[in-house]
Amino acid sequence: MRRGVLFVAMTAVLCVLANSAQADQLTLKNGDRISGTIVKSDAKTLLIKTEFAGDVNVQWDAVISIVSSQPLHLELKDGQTIVGTVASTDGKLDVTTKTAGEVNAPKDAVVAVRNDDEQKAHDAEVDRLRNPRLTDFWSGMLDTGLNVTRGNSATLAYNLSAKAVRATTRDKITAYALAVYASDDTTPPSRTTAHAIRGGLRGDLNISEKLFVFGFTDFEYDEFQNLDLRNVLGGGLGYHVIKTKNMVFDVFGGGDYDQEYFAANPTFPTGLTRKTGEIVLGEEFDTKLNSRMTLSEKFSLYPNVSNTGDYRFQFDTIAATKLKSWLSWQVTYSDRYLSTPLPGFKKNDVLLSTGLRLTFGTNPQ
Repeated sequence: MRRGVLFVAMTAVLCVLANSAQADQLTLKNGDRISGTIVKSDAKTLLIKTEFAGDVNVQWDAVISIVSSQPLHLELKDGQTIVGTVASTDGKLDVTTKTAGEVNAPKDAVVAVRNDDEQKAHDAEVDRLRNPRLTDFWSGMLDTGLNVTRGNSATLAYNLSAKAVRATTRDKITAYALAVYASDDTTPPSRTTAHAIRGGLRGDLNISEKLFVFGFTDFEYDEFQNLDLRNVLGGGLGYHVIKTKNMVFDVFGGGDYDQEYFAANPTFPTGLTRKTGEIVLGEEFDTKLNSRMTLSEKFSLYPNVSNTGDYRFQFDTIAATKLKSWLSWQVTYSDRYLSTPLPGFKKNDVLLSTGLRLTFGTNPQ
């Protein structure tokens, strides 16, 4: 009987020692020790998975000693990656590698630590960033504005705009659209007072850290400019004046081919078609004012080279305040100017709107 009890006790002790030997161990500045499986760390925190406490995040600065039973991937500030089991001595990490033997690295030179599974996931994400598929990295937003009156007046004003962006470190694709409609039913017959549709597609390709090339096509319809269709094809060269996480300021220039098709009217009974070349000059500014507010602004000027002296410009600015991660309140101001509209039509079309914004992915700038 005693021999049986002794055998069970010895077996339990050996199991505990075996599990302890197979576990990674951390020693903290306050003397605490944590055993488990090191998963990953950055320069601030280290994640270790323990048997009884689950996932534990530890401040990297609080770790004074690491002993790993599994190979770890240590990424250093100089870009090197060292792979092997780790032990700590005198503020240095001693890594026993398969090929180079023992390699020493100062603890403060380590920017990331990953186990094999985390390293595979990291490598896959890096490859995805370098060689993204067309369906990767899309984000976007949908802005709405609605104004309705009933009683002594009966009016409706509605606008809907959408923007989708696919941005990588190498290129950016932007698709955009806007529809505006307004009517007045106060006195019969009902009258449409605004009706315009705009849209386009633009692609940017970085050729250096600061320089990029771009190409675009725009489409526009405006009933109250008698414009059936404006189609613009163009491109050029741009420069990233400022490009940080919270602020982007670009300037750009180039050329385009502008085709305008106007509907029949008393001055032109059969309609009017204008096809001209233009210069493209502009700037685009996006900034994150704080954790909740963003501001976007874009101005494009199109001097006409076929009819010298004619020009048009586009100006758009949007301020948005985040209500939830997917919901914001936005205010939009938009101005379209044409120096030579058809006789009897005004040069400016201005839109001022406010309403809700729905977003998906990372909110595009």
